[in-house]
Amino acid sequence: MRAARLIRMALLVQSSPGLTADALARELEVSRRTVIRDAQALQEAGVPVRAERGRAGGYHLAPGHRTRLTTLHPTEAETLYLSGLPSALRDLGLSDAADTARLKLSATLLPSLRAAAESSVRRFHLDAPAWFREPSAPELLPELARAVWSDRTVRVTYARPGRDDAVTRLLEPYGLVLKAGVWYVVGRVPAGRDGAWRTYRVDRVTSLTPTEDGPFVRDPSFD
Repeated sequence: MRAARLIRMALLVQSSPGLTADALARELEVSRRTVIRDAQALQEAGVPVRAERGRAGGYHLAPGHRTRLTTLHPTEAETLYLSGLPSALRDLGLSDAADTARLKLSATLLPSLRAAAESSVRRFHLDAPAWFREPSAPELLPELARAVWSDRTVRVTYARPGRDDAVTRLLEPYGLVLKAGVWYVVGRVPAGRDGAWRTYRVDRVTSLTPTEDGPFVRDPSFD
């Protein structure tokens, strides 16, 4: 937990030089005293963080301490910042990872590219759910997403609409789709049954258990 916070603090100082201890405390959701202790820990670890007083003070990194991605075109930087839907990432349990990734990207961009990337955030808002509809993330979505990432066969129980009985199947989950605020899983029933492709609404999946088998072999033609 602290290691992740230290990395985040170093990236914040690199991407936004001059942040005060109070500003960093708000960003990191810790106390001002914790920020001061973390700055000292970074210094001891070899990260040249320094606090400067005065009107242009705040926390800075030593001059030249920066890794830059100089090959990005401004348009590429803009699209990178638009590549994720915040609500979808939150539903998948990936919002913290996405925030850290954006910080890393911002910290490594040249100032001109950083301005281009940040301008896209001010101009566009990508929101997947439909109007006048309260979005809700299915409870089993993060676990199902992990199965998709790892190509892990799962046993799912699915409540069929308009029927009292539920069906249980082995499913090879190939992908997740977010359409108008509704999550769907696309997968295949393993060979030995009918090998058919299926699509299920994730909010109708009532139970999910990964199998002990190794990863399934993905069909390379699947898109």
